[in-house]
Formats: sequence, structure tokens, C-alpha cells
Amino acid sequence: MDYKELVRIIFRRWWLIVLPLALSAVIAIPEILDGGTSAPSGYNAEIRYSAAQRQNMPGREGDYTDVWMASEYTVDALTDWVRTLSFRDEIRSALGDAEVALESLRVAADNVRSLGVLYLSHSQGDSLRAIADAAVLVLSSRSQRYFPQLGGEAAQVTILQQPAISSPPPALTNRLTPFIRLAIALMIGLVLAFFAEFVDPTIYHQDDLRRLGMPLLGSIPKERA
Repeated sequence: MDYKELVRIIFRRWWLIVLPLALSAVIAIPEILDGGTSAPSGYNAEIRYSAAQRQNMPGREGDYTDVWMASEYTVDALTDWVRTLSFRDEIRSALGDAEVALESLRVAADNVRSLGVLYLSHSQGDSLRAIADAAVLVLSSRSQRYFPQLGGEAAQVTILQQPAISSPPPALTNRLTPFIRLAIALMIGLVLAFFAEFVDPTIYHQDDLRRLGMPLLGSIPKERA
């Protein structure tokens, strides 16, 4: 089967190719126009802060290396604390009567020297806003309950970046899904077209006779206007 015969089959059975492609396009085109995204699967918030122990530093000469070291240790301690269930319980307490589901809350943290970062994720944006505000309150006022070395006074926490709620970008597979669906529909249409050609006993072209091994004595050309 040469390329000319393939072209003839495609033009002869074009409707079988177009039909599944058109049905798939009804679903795929709106997704493409929307950027190939579906409803966001979750929302993220990031809180950057610095922390230190509340204490009056006596007068001194020289640098403040020990002050910075104390700040680094404080941030280290808070970074470990926010990953625990007690921090989640404090957030639940700070939320009060607000109906916020904490089951889908995901918490991660990191720190670089004297700066800490708290990462929060939740399935609902409004809930994450309330959780982020509660997390800032807990960081600023309740650490003394878990760290005796603070002397009964909460660590001094300064929020360097207010939490901004954002949705993650759609996954690459989500963006490509409409195009993959169209490609599969095109392949299905081609399979249907060639299958219909295979089971159809009708003679359409002189090459069909040659393929059947029948001798061709002559042909009558189409009448031209």
C-alpha cells in the first residue's frame, strides 16, 4: 500500500476520522481555552519570620555574635516545633469556633541561620487564610509553653513576609491532557477508517482490482465538464 492509496482511503473515509475527533474536541477545546487547567487541587501560603528571646541585653563592647547565635537557636527550635502535633493543636485552639477542617492541612518548615520559613497547604483558600493568621498568632504568643528555656515568656517573632495565599500552577500533565485526548481521538478515527476500508468489498479504484489479482483490460476516465 503506497502513500497515494493511503491518501485515497483518508479522503474516502474522512467522516470516520472526523467523528471521534469532533466528539473529543467538544471536551478538549474548553480545557485548552482555560489553559488546560481544572479546579485547583490546593492552596499554599508561606510565612517568613525572624525570632529571638525577649531579654534586655546589657551594655557591651564589640559585636553581638552571641545575640545572633541565640536568635539562630530560637529559629531552629521554632522550625522543629511547627512540624509537631502540638503546633497543629495550638492552631486549632487559636481558630476558636471557626469551622476550618485541619485534616487536609499540610505543614512544612525550613530555616537558614536566623530566618525561618513556614509552609502551609490546604485544599480551601479561605480556610488557609484563617489558618495562616492563626499560625502567626501561635508563633508570636505560645512558644513559651513548649520551651522552658524561654523563661515563661514567648519568643519575640517578627513576621518578615505576610502570608499570601496562592494556588499552585497546574501540572504539566493537566496542561497536555486536552492535546493527548485529541491525538488519541485522531488515532481512533484512523483505525476506524482503515478497518472500514478493510471490510468493505466495494471496488473504488483500479488499484483495488490489481490488489485482488484481477487483470485490468482498460478504464473509462471520468467525464470532464
